[in-house]
Amino acid sequence: MPKDTTIESTVGFVEPQTVKLNLPAGGFRFEKGGVLTEIEVTYERCGKPSPANDNVVFVCHALTGDAHVVGLRPGETEPSGWWEGMIGPGKGIDTNCYQVVCANILGGCKGTTGPSSINPETGKPYGSAFPKITVGDIVEIHRLFLRQIGITRLAAVMGGSFGGMQVLEWLIRYSDELDKAIVVASAASMNSQALAFDIVGRHAIVADPHWNTGDYYDSENLPSKGLSSARKLAHITYLSQQLMDAKFGREKRPEWLTADPDFRSSVERNFGTFFQVESYLQYQGDKFIQRFDANSYLHITLAMDEYDIGERYQTLDAAFANISSRVLIVSLSGDWLFMPEQSEDLVTALLRQKKKVSYCHLNASAGHDAFLTHIFDLKRVVKAFMPVQKEKPDDETSGKGVKKTQLGHFQKVIDLIPDGGRVLDLGCGNGALLNILKQVRGISGNGVEIDVEQVITAIGSGCDVLLEDIDDGLAMIPDNSFDVAVLSETLQTIKRPRELLHQILRVANEAVISFPNFACLEVRARLLISGRMPKGKQIPFEWYNTPNIHLFTLKDFLALCREDNIEILDLICQGRGFSEKALLALGCNNLGASQVIVRITKGK
Repeated sequence: MPKDTTIESTVGFVEPQTVKLNLPAGGFRFEKGGVLTEIEVTYERCGKPSPANDNVVFVCHALTGDAHVVGLRPGETEPSGWWEGMIGPGKGIDTNCYQVVCANILGGCKGTTGPSSINPETGKPYGSAFPKITVGDIVEIHRLFLRQIGITRLAAVMGGSFGGMQVLEWLIRYSDELDKAIVVASAASMNSQALAFDIVGRHAIVADPHWNTGDYYDSENLPSKGLSSARKLAHITYLSQQLMDAKFGREKRPEWLTADPDFRSSVERNFGTFFQVESYLQYQGDKFIQRFDANSYLHITLAMDEYDIGERYQTLDAAFANISSRVLIVSLSGDWLFMPEQSEDLVTALLRQKKKVSYCHLNASAGHDAFLTHIFDLKRVVKAFMPVQKEKPDDETSGKGVKKTQLGHFQKVIDLIPDGGRVLDLGCGNGALLNILKQVRGISGNGVEIDVEQVITAIGSGCDVLLEDIDDGLAMIPDNSFDVAVLSETLQTIKRPRELLHQILRVANEAVISFPNFACLEVRARLLISGRMPKGKQIPFEWYNTPNIHLFTLKDFLALCREDNIEILDLICQGRGFSEKALLALGCNNLGASQVIVRITKGK
């Protein structure tokens, strides 16, 4: 049980329920062929329904998961749900506000109809007669199930890993029925390395002499060795190398030192070892065969491997063209099964289609399974995306009701941004400027911020934000996807400001940039008088800990723009004291301006 989970903080007892679906005339037709005339779905439900029944978060489980996402089963004394840390009172999905529904998938072995279920036509398990399934089939069955229990709209659909693929399919097919979608550690398709592991795992099962082409349910011998080997192989992909090294290294089991010579010899004859990691994998394999069915594993992994949005729709852009839901994509730093680059591909396509998307690449070195086991930041990001208080619709926040005191130093920047455009706020902080621009300019757009705390605050305020280091470039953001980019008081802290200016004008038609002018009278005077690097309003840091790594002047910036064919559309120079303002009035901009705001575009 996760450390932050107690009986008091969970949802209490949750009982599984099973419903027999009211299928269309002729039964449910599978996308790859085949028909079932009877399908049951097992699910669990917790949280309080809203009067309109519109506060449902549907959770899509991962490859070998089930409907028991959270809570205590009858007779248990400790919560046993597979996502206890994420769901419950005050957690990522707060069950004081949302009701959560999770259902076992089609083809599974935890209550929903699958290969081990009884075929009503034969009275025996389906076995080899069970049709091949797709992610689309899984989503269609879950949608039929939800409608049958009275749920026609979802506050959100969320899932990690294979569950995230189901979320993507929900988005593509039924975005108009979802307010939000949360995709964690997933992708539009499996990469070749991940495919290879699954292929070998399936081969291990079908090569087991007890598999019998899937018709083994009447036999005393199940294909347990093959299923165990498949699980061991898959489990390697769930953990990072760093975690494997930390947990096991090359350590040997304690009994290696005291093992009976005959026992040690028998182990060695079978090419076994006493390494801790082998013992761990054996434990995982033994545990898995007690709870899962080999046929279900074959069907589900094949559905996952064959899922390919780009192949089906030609491009991700075409697949995402009609999405209207707000989307959160999360990747994990230690995940080499679903690579962060695959999540970035999703984000790029959504941005190119001008969709509402946030992206968080979280530091989680434990590997793919970290979305279940190391969720401190993930939980907070999800909670910000799914706040307890409902966000106001756009038409309620697009008025002109912002007070002058709220505008503050943003006013000059706001004046340079046209109404109704798409804005990219680089270094957006807590999203204050984006939210003001929504209200006074009616804009849409995204922020980019490196500080996860600020990102969480911004997402919680209703902003769409990319957790990204500007210094690493804006490669995830497509060309010409924004009308205006804003870079406020940040250019001097960037490692490669010249390259960033060109990146900005690649992704946006125009840019509004503000920066301190280190040639202003205050800086010059302090340097002249003290002979030391000045410290004051303009440079409020000691020289050894300042974030300002490029101390450039207005003249320097103008010269760079001339060299790189960047056109300056507007130039605003601001001074602080009487002397600086007087110098500005005399046209001495480089001496009088303590702050500069420019609007730039590509030169012709």
